[in-house]
Amino acid sequence: MEQEKAGILAERLRETREYLGLSQQFVADYIGISRAAISSIESGKRKVDALELEKFSKLYKYPITYFYGNDEKEDEKTVQLLARTASQLDETDRKQVLKFAQFLKNVGKQDN
Repeated sequence: MEQEKAGILAERLRETREYLGLSQQFVADYIGISRAAISSIESGKRKVDALELEKFSKLYKYPITYFYGNDEKEDEKTVQLLARTASQLDETDRKQVLKFAQFLKNVGKQDN
């Protein structure tokens, strides 16, 4: 169980960094550790301490619970986060987000 949680943490940290388009070096500089340490964390070879995880959370703008996969209402929180983020966009950008969401929804139907 502990190993599984560590794997989820490592995978989510890597996926989130890549999704945000951040380099390992940028993240390492922000967290205050080496790029090799980021690589080790993302591959599950190195543990993350609480202060480091807090910094990851702040940089990535995701709650700490997301990285552990403990969030039982993750889908609901994701929708709420999406809505909050979209509310901060101008009308043109909100329309683009909506079009993209509809596109993704329709692509998913084609795969089934």
